[in-house]
Amino acid sequence: MDLNLVLVVTVIVIALAFDYTNGFHDAANAIATSVSTRALTPRVALIMAAIMNVIGALLGTDVAKTIGKGIIDIQHYSASPDIGMQREGLIIVLAALIGAVVWNLITWWFGLPSSSSHALIGGLVGAGLASATQIEWWGIFTHVIIPMFGSPLIGFFLGYFLMKLVLRMLANLPYHRTMRHFRVLQTISAAAMALGHGLQDAQKTMGVIVMALLAGGYGEHHNILDPVTGEMTIPLWVKLAAAIAISAGTYAGGWRIMRTLGRKIIDLDPARGFVAEGVAATVLYVSAFALHAPISTTHTITSAILGVGATRRFSAVRWGVAGNIVVAWFLTLPAAALVAALCFWATHAILGV
Repeated sequence: MDLNLVLVVTVIVIALAFDYTNGFHDAANAIATSVSTRALTPRVALIMAAIMNVIGALLGTDVAKTIGKGIIDIQHYSASPDIGMQREGLIIVLAALIGAVVWNLITWWFGLPSSSSHALIGGLVGAGLASATQIEWWGIFTHVIIPMFGSPLIGFFLGYFLMKLVLRMLANLPYHRTMRHFRVLQTISAAAMALGHGLQDAQKTMGVIVMALLAGGYGEHHNILDPVTGEMTIPLWVKLAAAIAISAGTYAGGWRIMRTLGRKIIDLDPARGFVAEGVAATVLYVSAFALHAPISTTHTITSAILGVGATRRFSAVRWGVAGNIVVAWFLTLPAAALVAALCFWATHAILGV
């Protein structure tokens, strides 16, 4: 059997497995606040999030193109007639995915809402460095590093000031009746958040699958690159596969991380949950449609929760838990990169490419 084909199929399977782990790892991003405020039951919230993930995954491809072309340059592997070069390109993508999956599982086990997006990007960078592949450092700086710091800051301050505004507007209304209304509104905001999660995170897997098809020499067969403009397109079957995988993972849950986001950072009421989800969803949409930036849904919703929580008083937020989450954020890129680099060297040696 053709080793290239075996590697392409292996990469696609592992990419969809990563998408699945992304779903259960990040299910909490969309629904933890709604479940913790009892706006939705856990099972209903998971079903709704899974459906919205599928819809979101089919709404755009700009983030997928950023992942496919904007992190590392594997075009020379796919363009080469040398089978060995093509296999090396596939091993790079395979190692990147393994690095991301391993880090996802580690942080899931410890209940830390780290970024699956940055795990994947870290894996690509680590495998790229290990193989001496060209790294698109400027693209990483503009589409990864700046959003990595910018989206949590925007989420925090936007959540804080919008919550202050909402509190002022509702100051004279009866508390319990108002909270009942916000529980209904949280159904909408949780759905919007889940849509943004599918829009962002499923596209990243699409980008990796397209990279594997290109590296393995199957890009022309699937009409991935326009022969005139060089513009990347995402085949429909790739979109559907990624959408279904992340949706299945979301339905499987992610209870450890859900408890961290929903309970351990701050005890949320429905109004604060609604504002946090609304702010996070808005940031995700702007990043995907306007900036084409693969930002972290985890960073965005966590910082928004911190922002709305701080409107009670800063001491109400459990900053120790928040600090542990921030440490996981900063560890994600280098840790996933290291695992990916080790996987690349090991696979390269085993296959003798």
